[in-house]
Amino acid sequence: MKKVYILLPIISTTFLSAQKRDSAQLISEVQIDAYKKPTAFISSTKSVSVVSQNLLNQNPPERMLESINQISGARMEERSPGSYRISLRGSTLRSPFGVRNVKVYLDDFILSDASGNTYFNIISPELINRMEIYKGPESGDYGAVTGGTVLLKTSDSEKMSANLATGSYGTFNQSFNLSRQLGKHFVEIFQNYYQTDSYREQSKVVRKQIFLKDHFQYAQNGSLKAMILYADLDYQTPGGLTLEQMQMNRKQARPATKTLPGAADQDAGIRNKMILAGLSNEYSFNRNFSHFILVQGSYVDFENPFITNFENRFEKNFALRTHFNYERNWEHISLAYRFGFEGGINDIIVKNYDNNRGIQGNPQNFDKIKNTSGFYFISQKLNIDEKLFTDISLSLNSNSYDWERSFPDVGQGKVSFKNQWLPNFGLNYSLSKGVSVRAKVGKGNSAPTNEEIRASDQQFNADLKPEYGWNKEFGIRKQFGNAVFVEGSYFDFRMKDAIVRRQNDAGQEFFVNSGETVQKGLELLIESKSFNLKNNIFSFFKFRMSGSFYRFTFENYRQNDADYSGNDLTGVPRTTVNSLLNFVLFKKLAVDYSHFYTSKIPLNDANSVWSEPSLVGNIQFRFPFEFDRTRLNLFLQIQNLYNEDYVSGFDINAFGNRYYNPAAKRNFVLGAKMDF
Repeated sequence: MKKVYILLPIISTTFLSAQKRDSAQLISEVQIDAYKKPTAFISSTKSVSVVSQNLLNQNPPERMLESINQISGARMEERSPGSYRISLRGSTLRSPFGVRNVKVYLDDFILSDASGNTYFNIISPELINRMEIYKGPESGDYGAVTGGTVLLKTSDSEKMSANLATGSYGTFNQSFNLSRQLGKHFVEIFQNYYQTDSYREQSKVVRKQIFLKDHFQYAQNGSLKAMILYADLDYQTPGGLTLEQMQMNRKQARPATKTLPGAADQDAGIRNKMILAGLSNEYSFNRNFSHFILVQGSYVDFENPFITNFENRFEKNFALRTHFNYERNWEHISLAYRFGFEGGINDIIVKNYDNNRGIQGNPQNFDKIKNTSGFYFISQKLNIDEKLFTDISLSLNSNSYDWERSFPDVGQGKVSFKNQWLPNFGLNYSLSKGVSVRAKVGKGNSAPTNEEIRASDQQFNADLKPEYGWNKEFGIRKQFGNAVFVEGSYFDFRMKDAIVRRQNDAGQEFFVNSGETVQKGLELLIESKSFNLKNNIFSFFKFRMSGSFYRFTFENYRQNDADYSGNDLTGVPRTTVNSLLNFVLFKKLAVDYSHFYTSKIPLNDANSVWSEPSLVGNIQFRFPFEFDRTRLNLFLQIQNLYNEDYVSGFDINAFGNRYYNPAAKRNFVLGAKMDF
């Protein structure tokens, strides 16, 4: 199978030239898509951050951690290679792995399932051309989440490129990307093969991916988009260590105990095969009125040998999104309305067996879950004299699930959560050219996912309720000349019935509603354009710095006889500061020098165990060669430049104090990318 993935680009032939965006463009001048509601960044009412191509270039082949962590308010964690989660303003409180409480779209299409779970780790970083990250509840256009929304964008310009890289711990990466305009069709073909033995024992990763899309402009006022994504991800999970175990040997997998085998003994890991396909159509009836519709389906074959069991999941997903759009422009006023619906069905068969050293054994439990969710939404966007911008939306959200146990007992039930009206109001006012202030108020609601309703303890938790809350925020954006952009945002989010992870004495997880949280924070960004220094030695220079300063606490939260009210929110650092310097030496050698500072983190609800703060540095060198119409870029990435002992993803509230998943020491990736 590996040969098929590597040979695929060889049998695909064409030619084109790649075009790059102007690197001197400030973020304030960038247009954001906001799911087909385009606007200039500086006039957007939303708490949005753009992950540009410059930030995406910082990623090593296997993950998007480096680019996402440059965004204030966003944090990507790596528990082990292949196992990632995304936190937007603390939303990983309930996520042991994967992405929950964050809605993810891939171009027009919906990557999240109907229950709210997203297999984000199946996506190769090299497929993504750009990201938009929306922090906090958006409710209207995106439905019921309290964490936020991520829009992933694939290529929108012609290019053909091939990438080959190798590195520490047996790392090998190969990818091919072809995007070309063929008459009325814009076609993209992407293929990737990645593997690594990784830093720790029992942490090998293999990922294979193919992505095809076709944007067909069948009429001047109509376009049809088709997409198919296939991913095959297989990664081992070494498990969490205690502090003493980590200090003794950072590379070891979770060892055996008197009562339980270790991670290597049980060949613990995740094997996830997923295929996602969809069609969308957008048609403009006239200059004011248009319609959009999307249908998609996916199938997931998920296998998880764990310490205490061997789980198989078979998932079928269907989703529909449609909306009517009305837009009218006058001399001083622009007005737009959108009315629509998005819904999905997530149908899962879950079978758990004994795990006999990585081999499926006797059956434990067989269950079915069917999750149905959807929301109707209406939104209004108003622009007065390019000075006052408003974005008002309202959605009616529903969520329910049916469950059925067929072995060893027989039982069934249905849980329907109360429908939620979720309003959202945003305002942006331009004080002068290059200066804007904004305010935003919105309500979010997030129902438990299938993996929380029936967690690894294999019990149905019919008492688990959705979490919900109101978010209020204020922000200012300022561009200084054509050189530097500064943004500051303050938010206050009050959440009730927060969902929190627990573990039993076998290391199996379950979830509870933990009362209330108060989440207050300040987020800052300073970014420059790329300065041409007109110097043959030090040619170009660009800098970026972001920071998040949080005070997140539990309120009215008791666990048995313990009162945790006033404690810091588990798993969330109070302070993160990130920086990126890009400069060019001798007009050829590009250097990217980045830093990530994370303050100490509470690892349990009692706040009795905290992590150590960490400062991680990375550096990348890129050197281009020009050959007629071909450009070859050689690159060397050095990760964890200062050889820091740190953890990039903790197991919060872990039983037996197994909180720690040590990250790799200093390591490198050496590769070449060729643009034709």
